[in-house]
Amino acid sequence: MPGKKILMLTGDFTEEYEIFVFQQAMEAVGHTVHIVCPDKKAGDILRTSLHDFEGDQTYTEKLGHNVTINKTFSEAESQLDQYHAVYCAGGRGPEYIRTDKRVQAMVRHFHEQKKPIFTICHGVQILIAVDGVVRGKKVGALGACEPEVTLAGGTYIDLSPTEAYVDGTMVSAKGWTALAAFMRECLKVLGTEIHHS
Repeated sequence: MPGKKILMLTGDFTEEYEIFVFQQAMEAVGHTVHIVCPDKKAGDILRTSLHDFEGDQTYTEKLGHNVTINKTFSEAESQLDQYHAVYCAGGRGPEYIRTDKRVQAMVRHFHEQKKPIFTICHGVQILIAVDGVVRGKKVGALGACEPEVTLAGGTYIDLSPTEAYVDGTMVSAKGWTALAAFMRECLKVLGTEIHHS
């Protein structure tokens, strides 16, 4: 089976691990991941953040590594039919790219075409910005997103930090500590089988 093409939606200060770990794992098994950000071109730099829970009431935020965008946003926008799935990485990026009408149109395409949608942490904020995407779905995300999921007509699933949840072709998780389970479920939805000999 040929590899699939996955579109990763990001913005500045998207969660570092949710970009690098997802991209590298998917590419290790033969898939292609295009990292895009509104108004950035292939070769541009994206700054990332790293969130952690260190005993405070909420997460801390530190500057992560820079990521090189590998697909021009406008090109991806005009080639959506070539992508098999969309991935909404979390962190800070989703809070502002979700207001971009072009990003909303991209998400609407995957929803209407019934293609797989993957979301982790704050990534669900991108989905919530498009009416109907989470309605009737059970979705995991960072706990701070629960009210938004509920108001958008979804059911928030309070997953453990290492679990992922699948509802049809939507895969979700609470945050980067769940990346192993999250990617395992994403691969199943993509039809990717890994056999050990």
